[in-house]
Amino acid sequence: MANNPSAIKRIRQTATKTEHNRNHISKMRTSIKNYRKAVETGEGDAQALLRSAISELDSAATKGLIHKNKAQRDKSRLTHLLNTQKA
Repeated sequence: MANNPSAIKRIRQTATKTEHNRNHISKMRTSIKNYRKAVETGEGDAQALLRSAISELDSAATKGLIHKNKAQRDKSRLTHLLNTQKA
């Protein structure tokens, strides 16, 4: 356990940031999951869900929660999924 005030404050800050980052990652994963489900079942507006998922991926990459190359790779795969379903 931390003894000095600055270390105690850093523990509080880390907990707050960790919670925020977990929520953001969870929101990103949920949007991707909703998009995949819409494409597979054919229900819902897949285009709008794709835009939402891409937005979440970009936001997570900008904040440093995921690597920018991972975001690009995921966006490419999600777009490819929609294009193959249309064809």
